[in-house]
Amino acid sequence: MDRLPQEVALEILSRLPLLSLVQSKSVCRAWRTFIQDQLLLKKHFKHMVENDPSFILQIMGHCIQNQLYFGDLSSDPNDENVMVIAKKLTIPPLLSFHLVSSCNGLLLLSATHPSFELCIYNPFTRDYVELPKRSHHAGVLGFGFDPTTKKYKVVEISYKRTTHLYFRRRVVRFGMRPASQTAASSVEVHILTISSNTWRNLGSFPFRFVWQKSQVLVNGKLHWRATTNLIMSFDLATEQFKEVPRPNFIASNRRIHELVVLRGCLSAVSFDDDNEELEIWVMKEYDVKESWVKQFSIGAYVPKMLQANCQCHSSNDPRFHSRKEWIQVLCLLKSGGLLLQYRNKALVVYDPHCRTFQDVEVPYEEIPRCLTTVVHVASLNWIDT
Repeated sequence: MDRLPQEVALEILSRLPLLSLVQSKSVCRAWRTFIQDQLLLKKHFKHMVENDPSFILQIMGHCIQNQLYFGDLSSDPNDENVMVIAKKLTIPPLLSFHLVSSCNGLLLLSATHPSFELCIYNPFTRDYVELPKRSHHAGVLGFGFDPTTKKYKVVEISYKRTTHLYFRRRVVRFGMRPASQTAASSVEVHILTISSNTWRNLGSFPFRFVWQKSQVLVNGKLHWRATTNLIMSFDLATEQFKEVPRPNFIASNRRIHELVVLRGCLSAVSFDDDNEELEIWVMKEYDVKESWVKQFSIGAYVPKMLQANCQCHSSNDPRFHSRKEWIQVLCLLKSGGLLLQYRNKALVVYDPHCRTFQDVEVPYEEIPRCLTTVVHVASLNWIDT
């Protein structure tokens, strides 16, 4: 390696899988120093973004309470299934935590231990930092990078508990209906710049957001779906909210089920009670209403892991076990396939060209009671790089 020109060595190392790059740091001190160079980290991260998305799995089982895995997809042309190449990750010293989101190789974890509440963690360098405690109520979280200040920020939309937040079915915060004027006045926005020790209160906000399974960060802006079916963005640089144009299907009886990022584009997943297919609309040009196109339609499917539940249930209709609100769209693969998650347990790859489904085999230590999956671009970055 010492005899190679620096630009050649840089190009070679930048194309290594991250796990190989981490192992290469142990070769010698010179390699370790070179691999920690910011130019190499940026170049390696760029190549990782161009590849198929990897992901972090948090598995909750009867014997497993907190375990993280790093997953990459691997397919065999002679096999109908897709395998996950999974590596068990070292977890930070937390008694109990929840995987919230990922940004530039860093994870935001929400701890349930009373000693502290949130932390930033890089599962490959094992660096982590505890964030200052919040004096406000917990709420909807977002984690992102401000390209203007080169700082990471955590945003939280919190809700003060009032009697107006409850009604005859369920808690309003899950989007069952728009919030009343009294409830809306209890919505506050707080933000923390990671280099700071203080949460800042940005004031009240007139909308309530629906909790999302995955973070939606596009063009330096976090995105949420409001209970009124609006799409709202939060600019991490200006720290201002703005309404984003919605797809044309909003004029019909369809509604947005969730927002997701597909290959860098803001996308909306929708369905209605009368349509068996789940639709995915993609905004090809950000913030341009006319650029929304319906790119995918997904029919009913029951993964093998859930078929036993289907057989023992009184209903023989597989649509009951593949209800659209139980399907999470995770990412778009380079092959054009979609990675889906069903009922927080089963992973499936959907081929939109052949309209076929492939179950993803994950080497679980036990059948998971609950599975949290976050798309993750692995990196050796840290909050000060």
